[in-house]
Amino acid sequence: MTGLCTGRVAVVTGAGRGLGRAHALALAAEGARVVVNDLGVGLDGTGGTSGPAGRVVDEIRALGGEAVAHGGDIATSQGAASLVATALAAYGRLDTLVNNAGFLRDRMLVNLDEDDWDAVVRVHLKGHFLPLRHAAAHWRAEAKAGRTPEARVVNTASGAGLLGSVGQGNYSAAKAGVVGLTLVAAAELSRYGVQVNAIAPAARTRMTERAFAEAMAAPEDGGFDAMAPQNVSPLVVWLGSGACAGVTGRVFEAEGGRITVMEGWRPGPTADKGARLTPAEAGATALELLAGAEPPQPVYGALQARPPGSPCRAGGAPPRPADPANLCGQRTSPE
Repeated sequence: MTGLCTGRVAVVTGAGRGLGRAHALALAAEGARVVVNDLGVGLDGTGGTSGPAGRVVDEIRALGGEAVAHGGDIATSQGAASLVATALAAYGRLDTLVNNAGFLRDRMLVNLDEDDWDAVVRVHLKGHFLPLRHAAAHWRAEAKAGRTPEARVVNTASGAGLLGSVGQGNYSAAKAGVVGLTLVAAAELSRYGVQVNAIAPAARTRMTERAFAEAMAAPEDGGFDAMAPQNVSPLVVWLGSGACAGVTGRVFEAEGGRITVMEGWRPGPTADKGARLTPAEAGATALELLAGAEPPQPVYGALQARPPGSPCRAGGAPPRPADPANLCGQRTSPE
């Protein structure tokens, strides 16, 4: 290890299992002191126990690192405020926020009820906003006091939020919101020394290792385990360190040994009459422009499965998966 995060204090939400646990351990291994947040809920967000967060803290300490647990609900203002307060009380500073907490309640839109919509949007989108808001308020106060921080935020988006995922309307909408929040936060907070980026990860988690055991299984021959969550964490550590100076407002896909910069919406073909169009003219213009436009990337679950290990997007990428939990799909994300 290089000590990339020596002297820094990092908060990781949803850090009791899966990707969050891997991020917390990786940050600690690079010298960060870590606040490990987790409610210990089930796959659908029900129940709860302090066990997972405490076990990760014990792991970090056993390896010679420093960590404390936080069991508050970061989708409430009180819980998010106490998360920041825990870092300040334990270590006197906060440098890095990794927003990772979440769970799934998958339904086709016609079967998706309001409670499942609200619960998923609450934990993913509100659960990103509130820790970010309270951390940003602290960093702004530091900057105004003449102590401009070298602060970093790493949000967790998803391929579902970038392209959509069949059966995950609530989750896709929430993760698309995380991307928008990342862009706005990067623009607003740069004056206070804060950089904000997002990752769209693919890895083995509680959901995928049960439902898709064959695809998620580690190779029996001892070869490279492309779906290990630890593969995503090096990018998170770098984005959470001072080494990524100048990188902000970006979204990265990360899976196995592959990192992809996602380039987002850009203007395509356009036409301007210089006057108001009639509906017929608008339709004819739209069809003409579409004929010269690049076809959109398909929604996860809309087409046949891609070959394992192949790229997840444009540039000769194969069709998107028929199963939204395919290796490029959302169910291979932090939950």
